[in-house]
Amino acid sequence: MHARMNHPVMVIPDAMNVLQSLGNLTKQGLPEKLLELVHLRASQINGCSVCVDMHPKIARKLGETEERIFAVSAWRDTPYFTEAERAALALTEALTRLSDRADPVPDDIWNEADKHFDEAELATLLLAIAAINVWNRLNVAIKMPVGVWKV
Repeated sequence: MHARMNHPVMVIPDAMNVLQSLGNLTKQGLPEKLLELVHLRASQINGCSVCVDMHPKIARKLGETEERIFAVSAWRDTPYFTEAERAALALTEALTRLSDRADPVPDDIWNEADKHFDEAELATLLLAIAAINVWNRLNVAIKMPVGVWKV
C-alpha cells in the first residue's frame, strides 16, 4: 500500500511543528492514558487505520490495559471506564460526528464533561479532540498506510 501523496506535514514542514506542538501542549493538561483513549475513539469513528494502529501501542507503553483498549469502541456497555473517562469519550464522539445531529454537542454531554473537568482541562480536551481529528482527516485523505509512522 502506498499513500496518494507525501504526507501534508512533510510537504509543509511547519504544519508538522504546529500539530506536534498542539499535541505536546495537550499532554500537559490531561493524563496521557486518557488522551490515548480519546485519540483511539476518534480514530475508530473516522476510520483512520494509521491512528487505530498507533494509539493502542502508545497506550500500552503508558500502562493501559488490553481490556480497556479493546473496549473503547463499546465504552458505554463496559464497566472499565471512570465517569470522567466516559464524559471525555462522549464529548469525543460528539465533536467527531458533528453532522450526525441537529445539536452536535448537546447540553447533557457538555454538562457531564464540565462536571469532571475544570475549564483548563476542558479546553485541553477540546484541543486534543480537534487535533486528532485533523490527523485522522489528513491520514484518511491521502490513504496513509499503517506502519509508516513508528511508535
